[in-house]
Amino acid sequence: MAVIDELVVANKRFSGARKAVQLPMPPSRRVAVVTCMDARILPGRVLGLEEGEAHVIRNAGGRAKDAIRSLVISQRLLGTQEVAVIHHTDCGMLTFSNDGLRQKIKDELHTDTGDFDFLPFAEVEQSVRDDVRLLQESPLIPDSIPIRGFVYDVHSGALTEVKV
Repeated sequence: MAVIDELVVANKRFSGARKAVQLPMPPSRRVAVVTCMDARILPGRVLGLEEGEAHVIRNAGGRAKDAIRSLVISQRLLGTQEVAVIHHTDCGMLTFSNDGLRQKIKDELHTDTGDFDFLPFAEVEQSVRDDVRLLQESPLIPDSIPIRGFVYDVHSGALTEVKV
């Protein structure tokens, strides 16, 4: 059975056992979390969040540049008032460069990505600082929105705040 088929079967079990839920669209804790898509991070579990409490925006590396569109919608239309940027130890974004990935794509897919930026980074804490600053300096994010950055340790489960 394909993995997606297994997921569909699991959903049938989940939805069959679930009671009807009437949660409002805006997150009740008015917070947005930008974090990595890494499968070792379960944001709800890591942050003690329940269904309906927060927007969790995930992408490779938890990069703010990829998340701005979602953050604007989260804030302007759905009322979030705080942002947590969470990157993590042992991140795959540390393992490649733009040039290396562009060449891999060219070799394997025969496609030229041009100057596409895959947003890799060389140091996790600095990537958090860069992303928090990017959001703080964005004209699309009001100055009144608190934005804090953290590194999640995938081994211990601990969050460490990164001062900007």
